[in-house]
Amino acid sequence: REDPDFTCPTKPLGIKHITNTAPTNLYLHDMKRENHLFLKKYANLAVAMVSLAENGCVQCAASLWDDLLYSSLRPSIHLVSSLLIAYTKAGKFNQISTVLSQIRDRDFSWLPQAYSLSISCFGIGGRLDLMESTLNEMVSMGFRIDSATANAYVVYYSKHGTLVQMEAAYGRLKRSRILIEEEGIRAMSFAYMKEKKFYKLGEFLRDVGLGRRNVGNLLWNLLLLSYAVNFKMKSLQREFLGMLEAGFRPDLTSFNIRALAFSRMNLFWDLHLSLEHMRHDNVVPDLVTYGCVVDAYLEKRMGRNLDFALKKMVNLDECPSVATDPFVFEVMGKGDFHLASEAFLEFNQRKRWTYRKLIEIYLKRQYRSNQILWNY
Repeated sequence: REDPDFTCPTKPLGIKHITNTAPTNLYLHDMKRENHLFLKKYANLAVAMVSLAENGCVQCAASLWDDLLYSSLRPSIHLVSSLLIAYTKAGKFNQISTVLSQIRDRDFSWLPQAYSLSISCFGIGGRLDLMESTLNEMVSMGFRIDSATANAYVVYYSKHGTLVQMEAAYGRLKRSRILIEEEGIRAMSFAYMKEKKFYKLGEFLRDVGLGRRNVGNLLWNLLLLSYAVNFKMKSLQREFLGMLEAGFRPDLTSFNIRALAFSRMNLFWDLHLSLEHMRHDNVVPDLVTYGCVVDAYLEKRMGRNLDFALKKMVNLDECPSVATDPFVFEVMGKGDFHLASEAFLEFNQRKRWTYRKLIEIYLKRQYRSNQILWNY
């Protein structure tokens, strides 16, 4: 069986040329045996090379790579990918550049794939300079930049670059007529949120196109979040209605973004209407939804009226879960009930928890803490 890391040469290896035009069965057996041993030997060298690279033994790994590269075997993209990933884990990004320079002038069919992987490796390590030069070199060589590579380019500028660099990368993506995908949208949105540039976030989302269907409600939910985090309630309501008019159906994340804003602004009527809307659309509440209700009522010392809101919940006796998109917590954080419930669930995993039990325990603890406070 041929080793997957190499392409076998057309001529037998380690066998001298024999003029006999009708080789015997013994000759064929010896030829296959020597080829098998040769391939096995180099396969072991490949494994050793990758292991050395992962452990930071750069010189030894580079020496083995040179032996393999200049032998009669042709390395495959599988082997090169393993080596580049190993160098990335070890933080040896200059070695990745060295490997690229060594294979650049060879007629490997997988050369564009190696360049694309190198761009991701440099991006993972935050080496935006090397990532940029590699992409430019890839373009100069006439290789096509695919959607995955172009989106990775934007993602890594979002994570490691400035907003100006990120926007320049996005502009380059648009000029190439390549659509930004979900990972890129999330990365750029988080970069804007981290810098509290919510107006720019809104501009970016509208530029991407709120009517796009292939990313679900992501664009609309991010837009709602940009208003909810600053408690711009009129704008939040306007965009929510715009979402409905555009033909999008709000999901759990859409409702919970609004519920978090209503809860923290103590807008009980709006919170109740949102719960009714969820029930009408058959959207099942999660731990975040319950947290919005419990926190709002307890903050105003209205715990006795909590049952009125909980009657609207269809899954009060079901196992707690969180189905809200995590980017909401990155911006708005988690409420007191949400944090306490996660602690309860982690502390006693064997117990069969329900939303009702979590609320009962939380209310008891809040009552005790208030009693202690008043005693002092």
